[in-house]
Amino acid sequence: MRSRSQFIIVLAALTVLAGVSYSQGAGEAGGGGTTVWSLFWKSFDLFSVVLIAGSLAAVTLITRVIMDVREPLMAPPESTTRLKKILAANPDADALRNSMKDDETFVPRVLTAALDQADRGRDAMREAAEIEASIQAARWFRKIEILNVIGNLGPLVGLAGTVWGMIIAFNTLGTSGGEAGPAELSSGIAKALFHTLLGLLLAIPCLLTFGLYRGLIDRVCNRAMADAAGLLEKLPMGGSAAKGKKG
Repeated sequence: MRSRSQFIIVLAALTVLAGVSYSQGAGEAGGGGTTVWSLFWKSFDLFSVVLIAGSLAAVTLITRVIMDVREPLMAPPESTTRLKKILAANPDADALRNSMKDDETFVPRVLTAALDQADRGRDAMREAAEIEASIQAARWFRKIEILNVIGNLGPLVGLAGTVWGMIIAFNTLGTSGGEAGPAELSSGIAKALFHTLLGLLLAIPCLLTFGLYRGLIDRVCNRAMADAAGLLEKLPMGGSAAKGKKG
């Protein structure tokens, strides 16, 4: 997990450094000519505002994902080990329920849902556990799904900005009677394509983070489901097990 976070931070730093280096290099080679920053300001419009807002939202979401989507917060192995020890001591349902009362991680939530159906038999407990496991897995996947949406929309918004810029560039060429020189055309096309660049810079970190954490969530949730399934068969049954729910 730590290596994934470090990889994302390093990638973001390298992207920023590459942009700064390119900007400085272009300025030096052109003797104060077009740089990334000057092209950005020349291309600034509604599409740029949308892409910048998306980038700020993406940075916030990626930071939250890095902080919140971690195995110790999802399904820590220590919690499963503790429950195994409690079940090995053959506790009553109340003691077991109290031991999981303040634990909001995956396995305790699944086992609590199963205990609530203990008076209806083992099959009902399994069904309740499956439903709760699906709810818990979906809860964690929802935390990263917005990154997938932003990552897929970013290039489309950038492409829309590029198409709009190309329309303006060729409209200028038409109104000038076809007398616009290569310099004017190339400058207009460069400004139009800058929106595509912004869209790609928005999409890459979002989709990269989404892909990495989707794998993490899938692995942790599958392991937690397997742990919960093993512990479920050891849970006490009968009316006393469901007493906490009725009371």
